[in-house]
Amino acid sequence: MNTILQEKLSLFAENVGEIRNNFIWQEASAKRMAALIYTIDGKHINTDAIRESHRMIKDEVGAFSTFRGNLSIYIAAALSLVSNPHKLLADTLHIYDLLKAQGFWASDYLVVAAFEIAVNTDNASHSNIVSRTRAFYDEMKANHRFHIGQDDYIFAAMLALSDIDPHAGAVKMKRVFQHIRGEFSAFIGKGSMLTLAQMMVLGGSTEDCVANLTHLSRILRKHKIKLDKAYTLASLGVLGLLDTDHYVLANEIAEARDFLRGQKGFGHFSITTQELLLYAVSLITIAHADNCSSGLVKAGIATSVTNLIIAQQVALIVAMSAATTAAASSSC
Repeated sequence: MNTILQEKLSLFAENVGEIRNNFIWQEASAKRMAALIYTIDGKHINTDAIRESHRMIKDEVGAFSTFRGNLSIYIAAALSLVSNPHKLLADTLHIYDLLKAQGFWASDYLVVAAFEIAVNTDNASHSNIVSRTRAFYDEMKANHRFHIGQDDYIFAAMLALSDIDPHAGAVKMKRVFQHIRGEFSAFIGKGSMLTLAQMMVLGGSTEDCVANLTHLSRILRKHKIKLDKAYTLASLGVLGLLDTDHYVLANEIAEARDFLRGQKGFGHFSITTQELLLYAVSLITIAHADNCSSGLVKAGIATSVTNLIIAQQVALIVAMSAATTAAASSSC
């Protein structure tokens, strides 16, 4: 196994164990996301700093604020990694309000979208990026009316942070989406296909790259790795950014999956295979940071890949939370 990958996997497993032991009542997937961003940053998790940031969030928002929801521990961890967490939180709350004023609905997705804008821009750019986020969302909705929802807020913000024109980006996305729909099974769901199209446009890929992803998907399936599923399909797009042999990637994903599955807290009753694969893909992409065809990722591998994985992770967490709530309601 790639030495860098082995180090990342070991650090991730250690960080997950540390945060799991120190934050008992927080959402499990959000804790793993917090451990992931520390791992990508090459750091051992600092639970004291996270706890301080968590208290700061509680002091700044009301009891029923979305910022105190499922993702609060992830936001706290992200804040704990910056030099001025108070300013970053204030900027995030301000941008969150600007986004709501643009017609976006309060949600976990909007929290992450606001945070990504805050961490990647200065104060003078906030209003412009918020307007671009709205423009991207509207352009995407015009082309994919029945497949766009709150889970697209994060990608709308990420696209807004790029230098891509909203209309031109949406047109390209539609072309990529049509190619994806022709290559992948109809059982995957068009919403997941759209997420892959968003990821590909953000990474600078074109519709001609879709065939490369289907080839990769077939090789992965030979290794009993199924990324062509609802919450992992866009991971193919992440891997497609790498100039790495597909068989090498397949072997490394299998090794990373098996390593993590054998660690405490990563058993079948603790984490789904899809979520496990998201972490494996993320850490493998980081390990191959110098072997990447995308200027976007070369310019900021940690930020770019983390954002892509987080967009999928948030969707997964919200879906699981909704399923849990539905199950609880039906049992009453």
